Amino acid sequence: KETEEVFKVKKSSYSKKIVKQLKKEYKEDLEKSKVRTEVNSPTDVEPPLEKTGQIKDIGQEDGTANSEHGEEEMEVESEKEEEKPKAGGAFSSALSSLNVLRPGEIPDAAFIHAARKKRQMARELGDFTPVDSEPGKSRLVREDENDASDDEDDDEKRRIVFAVKEKSQRQKIAEEIGIEGSDDEALVAGEQDEELSRWEQEQIRKGINIPQACIYQPAEVNNLYYQNTYQTLSYGSSYGIPYTYAAYGSSETKSQKTDNTVPFKTPSNEMTPVTIDLVKKQLKDRLDSMKELHKANRQQYEKHQQSREDSTKAIERLEGSSGGIGEQYKFLQEMRGYVQDLLECFSEKVPLINELESAMHQLYKQRASRLVQRRQDDIKDESSEFSSHSNKALMAPNLESFGRDRVIYQEQVKRRTAEREARRARRRQAREQTGKMADHLEGLSSDDEETSTDITNFNMERDRILKESSKVFEDVLESFYSIDCIKSQFEAWRSKYFASYKDAYIGLCLPKLFNPLIRLQLLIWTPLEGKCRDFETMLWFESLLFYGCEEQEQVKDDADISLLPTIVERVVLPKLTVISENIWDPFSTTQTSRMVAIVQKLVDGYPSVVNAENKNTQMLLKALLLRMRRTLDDDVFMPLYPKNILENKNSGPYLFFQRQFWSSVKLLGNFLQWYGILSNKTLQELSIDGLLNRYILMAFQNSEYGEESIKKAQSVIACFPKQWFANLKGDKTISQLENFCRYLVHLADTIYRNSIGCSDVEKRNAREHIKQIIKLLASIRALDHAVTVANDHNVKELKILIEGK
Repeated sequence: KETEEVFKVKKSSYSKKIVKQLKKEYKEDLEKSKVRTEVNSPTDVEPPLEKTGQIKDIGQEDGTANSEHGEEEMEVESEKEEEKPKAGGAFSSALSSLNVLRPGEIPDAAFIHAARKKRQMARELGDFTPVDSEPGKSRLVREDENDASDDEDDDEKRRIVFAVKEKSQRQKIAEEIGIEGSDDEALVAGEQDEELSRWEQEQIRKGINIPQACIYQPAEVNNLYYQNTYQTLSYGSSYGIPYTYAAYGSSETKSQKTDNTVPFKTPSNEMTPVTIDLVKKQLKDRLDSMKELHKANRQQYEKHQQSREDSTKAIERLEGSSGGIGEQYKFLQEMRGYVQDLLECFSEKVPLINELESAMHQLYKQRASRLVQRRQDDIKDESSEFSSHSNKALMAPNLESFGRDRVIYQEQVKRRTAEREARRARRRQAREQTGKMADHLEGLSSDDEETSTDITNFNMERDRILKESSKVFEDVLESFYSIDCIKSQFEAWRSKYFASYKDAYIGLCLPKLFNPLIRLQLLIWTPLEGKCRDFETMLWFESLLFYGCEEQEQVKDDADISLLPTIVERVVLPKLTVISENIWDPFSTTQTSRMVAIVQKLVDGYPSVVNAENKNTQMLLKALLLRMRRTLDDDVFMPLYPKNILENKNSGPYLFFQRQFWSSVKLLGNFLQWYGILSNKTLQELSIDGLLNRYILMAFQNSEYGEESIKKAQSVIACFPKQWFANLKGDKTISQLENFCRYLVHLADTIYRNSIGCSDVEKRNAREHIKQIIKLLASIRALDHAVTVANDHNVKELKILIEGK
């Protein structure tokens, strides 16, 4: 009954099988404790040592500590008896006297040695229980917790009181022995107490892991022997377990513990009654919280999925773009190296090209200058020969008094005269063969025939320059001098990466890049020659004709569209400027016609050439004007002879005069071919003021008045552009032609006066000549002068003559 009262615990704490085991162990421990109590009777035990200051002080701190410590000692002794095997044998009974040690008694060296021998013999006989190294094991959990044979009477609340055996008293005794003892047996006893201490700690850990029932014997004798023990702490206060220790040994607690039971303290946080509604409510709340959590997780999942998809797309996009950027970077690096090599190549070759081009220009310039100088010498020679006012000092300046230089000069004049007459004879023979002899007038032909020696030297030098030009790029790869190869490189750049192509302004750089190569191909290009090839049929033009003209839509402000016009502006126009300034002869109708044709072609076909701000065009026009003015000042010469000398039409002075007149008229026509290219003001200044009024009118005044003068006047008027007079208002012509109009009026009056007193045929012819003069005046819009002539000479067909102009 006492056993059942002590083990009052809840069913939920232990299984019934464990409670049975505890009951069994408690009974065995109770029997052993009774035997130990009989042996340790009060008559055989000496009173506790009062001289142990530490034990006494601790006992004085708490009056109940002695009783509590005594109970703990009993529990430890019970546990020791429990751990001993039952089959102790004769050795255990023989050494039972070693267990008789009164509380507070200090063991001597013989007692410690006997205890050590006892433990050693127990180890040898197998009677020693080793310390369990696994604190988590306990005999309370060896049985099955689901045993159905447990009694159903133990539904009452039960409580197990645990007592932790403090090792304070024995440990202190062992320490005192170890300090005070000086023999080896004391040291051995210290080692034995250390092992005992470890075993006690191991047993305490077992008790902490799995609670065990500890029984205290309610004997009053124990209180006498444990009055000075250490104050023990509550197990529950140390480990948070809702169990308390029973306190024994004091008079206050003795009356309360007579039934050997420990009352159970109800926990403060006792659970509320569980109902179905409460369970439903909790389940519903948990379901709602789980739904909200699931919703949040679902949203987070969708967010992560969307982020994953976006990241995947971004990765793919970046991988694709990075691949393109890598290829673009590689291509641009290759183009950079190629362009650098190309520029380095051109930096070495362009000076050679410039030298060859200058040599070729110099060669053509020398030939043109030679022809012009020959013509000027011929004019001087003829003028000196036929001048009635010739002066030897003027003919041969800087002559010595001995006449040696005069002889040389006369020999040169004779040689030039012979060559001149031979050229004229060959030209007459060529005209006779072609049937143009009747319409030809002396002075209209261009004396540009060269000697065989000059032609040979010219061709040799020209071939040398061409040979040198072919060696310029002989040590260079084709990709660095071929226009097609260079073009293909930049076309690939344009087609693949147009943005970077445009940002690099390649369209603006290409004309300058192709400039040396095109100038090398135009080295012998001279449009003044009949066999000259049109530049639009050359290889460089055909190669670059469709550059930048892909099938795709054209980009606004694409510089490649104006590639060819820019090249023509920067290459062809400078070439023409050099030709017009140094090679072109304005006296040559053929060269002038070809020069006008090429310039007019550029003006009509290339808008950049017409641009007033184009410096190359301005340089070309300036060169043309300078060449025309130089010709007007240096090459035009009109001799003045008395009329009696000019009456002989087979004389040398007459022929020379006629040749110079018609050469001036030819030059007037050549000047006026530039109508539409040069401004009207500039042309009128050059042709009318500089040539007609200054030279040609002088020849008219020295000529015979008659039909020949009318033919000459018709030739002069035929050179004038009709657009000059188409938009004139009123009855007056342009101001520069007033002198010429007055000459025509004077010519009509002279013809009329010369016909007075002549036959009717001559009068009729004179009247017809006057009508022709009226037509000439009407053709240049000099209606006021035409009306005057008609009124003066009674010409009634004025309206018909004016309309039939």
